[in-house]
Amino acid sequence: MTKICFCGISGNGMSPLAQIMSLKGYEVYGSDRSFDSGRDAKNKQALLDMGIKLIPQDGSGITKDMETVYVSAALDENNPDIKAAKALNIPIKKRSDLLAEIFAQYPCGIAVGGTSGKTTTTAMIGYILDMLGKKPCLIDGGMLRNYELLKGLPNFIYNEGEYCVIEADESDGSICKYHPTVALINNISHDHTSMENLVKYFQTFADNTKGAVVVNADCELSNNIKHDNKVTFSVKNPHADFFAENIKYLHNGIQYDFGGQTFRLNMFGAFNVSNALAAIAVCTQIGINPINAAKVLEGFSGIKRRLEIVGTTHRGITLIDDFAHNPSKIASSLGALKEYPRRLLVMYQSHSPFSAFNTGDEVAAEVAKVLDKDDIFIMPEVYMLDKNVDKGITAENIIKGVIKNGHQNAHFLDTRENVHKFILENAKDGDCVVIMGARDNSLPDFSRQLLREL
Repeated sequence: MTKICFCGISGNGMSPLAQIMSLKGYEVYGSDRSFDSGRDAKNKQALLDMGIKLIPQDGSGITKDMETVYVSAALDENNPDIKAAKALNIPIKKRSDLLAEIFAQYPCGIAVGGTSGKTTTTAMIGYILDMLGKKPCLIDGGMLRNYELLKGLPNFIYNEGEYCVIEADESDGSICKYHPTVALINNISHDHTSMENLVKYFQTFADNTKGAVVVNADCELSNNIKHDNKVTFSVKNPHADFFAENIKYLHNGIQYDFGGQTFRLNMFGAFNVSNALAAIAVCTQIGINPINAAKVLEGFSGIKRRLEIVGTTHRGITLIDDFAHNPSKIASSLGALKEYPRRLLVMYQSHSPFSAFNTGDEVAAEVAKVLDKDDIFIMPEVYMLDKNVDKGITAENIIKGVIKNGHQNAHFLDTRENVHKFILENAKDGDCVVIMGARDNSLPDFSRQLLREL
């Protein structure tokens, strides 16, 4: 049996690949700093349940009989496991290398790109295919709520049939590694790298696509992508190939008209109508009836940590857990919540020093633009910040930017403990409390702890 190892195995990008390789018959090992520090207990148990062997991330578990060590993009050359693999001359590959290898094995590959919404849209496409009996392989970056009761982490579906659906990440340029049959470009906005690089990445992605490229006509940069077989979708332009209209906000979801019929989603936000339309457009390219696809999506429960309702207290306080971590995602999530008449108390934790430095000014501007004067915006310090290395970077700068842009009710609280205390002291009956941020897998537990105490 071939032995392989995943470093950073608890991450949303690594864990589905590790589980699939285990099901393929590989002897899978994995390490993660979160496990070593006692965090991510649920992820740890789910991976153990899949037969994956977990080792400490100190290099001791890397053995010379391992064929390959796969590493998360979050790890650097000083990582003990990477050092150990190099010392033993074990090939080291990135997560995206393995994803590209698996993707290429399927006759029909569907790759979903876009700065925002790709996790949800990838899940929607996989769910449609699964419910309509197409037996897809799905590799996603989020946890599908429809599959929570299955063994392991619900961020994949494994079949060896015709279709493979993947979330294609643009942040490190790895989106250029995939050669899909059908591609989706949901939108293009500033996130991990320069806009110039992003546009080049997405154009290369389109150039690599053998069949249709589905693009969001409501995003100018996405719509400008060149391809001989371009298919458009829109919630604004009736001349697009796929068009939804008459969007209405419901108490526990959203309603829209498409193809002469009315459909609903069990999700918040007009942007999720756009995501649904994108999924329908993609599935139509492989022969699925668009109305059937829209009907299937009425049973889609969404992705954990994508405007996920954790619960509502007896005081009418609703807890929302959300993964938003770049300017456009934050604006979309907060905008969706502002569609409902209640005060927001938002905690946002920037997920990395690079993100805080690169997009902090834009985050501040978007937050100030969306929130009303009674809404409260708070931040702890940037996640994974090393003050000895990341000098001059702090969440306090983002808070100052929010205030400078006109929203005065913003506060820097430094630690999670201070955030916890502030929310308990300031949440009022009927409020919506939002816990927002990426990478830190302890945030869902924090949301649930707050719900219990409120």
